[in-house]
Amino acid sequence: MRLFNPHETARADELAGAQLASFRRRLAAYLIDMLLVGSTYLLAMTLVQAAGPEGMFEDKVIVFSAHVKATILFSEIPKFGWMLWLILYYGLIVWKTNGLTPGKRLLRIRVASLQHTRITLWQSIERALGYGASMLEGGFGFIQYFIEPNHRCVHDRIAETIVIRDRKPATLVADGSIR
Repeated sequence: MRLFNPHETARADELAGAQLASFRRRLAAYLIDMLLVGSTYLLAMTLVQAAGPEGMFEDKVIVFSAHVKATILFSEIPKFGWMLWLILYYGLIVWKTNGLTPGKRLLRIRVASLQHTRITLWQSIERALGYGASMLEGGFGFIQYFIEPNHRCVHDRIAETIVIRDRKPATLVADGSIR
């Protein structure tokens, strides 16, 4: 016999009283992360273009017959690559570090799951994809921070997460990195 297990209630009790991250900290962390993801993407695309054949991102027309032609839109690859890069950056980093990106770590905030003690891979990918939903309608999904009682943006609600002040203080390691 299967019985209902309200496991979300136990996790909610664990998070009760956690200090929510301010909008300023969240925005600053987002901007730092976007600077990092943008610069690493530009570097990667520059290396790919340098290593690849000339004109690799130009559209190609294939003629099958006088009436049948097909265009392969190689010019769209950088746009697809950018979306994939964002998802990998925000998805994998948040998952591997249990809620931290370099920007969040620097500002001492973290993403916390409302269901599990650790962020799952699926939750982090949902959250990364949810940034697109937050950008819709002129960024209204981000503005919902000020409306929603627990200061959750659309991407937080999609992934069932909150952003809290990190309990552990950041420390500077001998190699210059912040932990």
